[in-house]
Amino acid sequence: MLNQIRPAATMLVAMTLLTGLAYPLAMTGLARVIAPELSQASITLRDGQPIGSALVAQPFAGAGYLHPRPSAVDYATMPSGASNLSPGSAALARQIAERRAAYQATNGAPAPVDAVTASGSGLDPEISVANATAQAIRIAKARGVDPDAVQAVIAGHVTQPLWGLYGEARVNVLLTNLALDEAMPMTPSGGN
Repeated sequence: MLNQIRPAATMLVAMTLLTGLAYPLAMTGLARVIAPELSQASITLRDGQPIGSALVAQPFAGAGYLHPRPSAVDYATMPSGASNLSPGSAALARQIAERRAAYQATNGAPAPVDAVTASGSGLDPEISVANATAQAIRIAKARGVDPDAVQAVIAGHVTQPLWGLYGEARVNVLLTNLALDEAMPMTPSGGN
């Protein structure tokens, strides 16, 4: 029996070291060489202090900011996830109706689908161009600027589909809000 246990235990230790230590370290090292910013979670800094990640949504509620997609987990990274409500769920229909009414009351524009539905992870950092554009008038009013200036900042932060094929054009909420703060700072009485 010892003749069977020894090779099995040796293989267990070897595979644990290979797949649990060596491979993850090699992939992390390779990622840091190939895509250093992405491998470090795209941490965004303001005045040298981390304020978020461009890869993870966070809530923005002020009138002078782009608002992200709704999150079924209140933007918590642990655990992230969806509501798991079925398309025919009365609770989901009620949530969508409430979100639609709130969006339209806040922005004075019809709500795009990504403004009323939560993402699968609850942490999508980007919204559709239609969603961002519909929020521009509210943002401009809160910041006391021309809506065209806000539209220009939004347009400058549109990410096109990968190779023009995969996905849709989208706007990163955190990066656009930082650009809005830089281009047109909020007044003390603004919508923070």
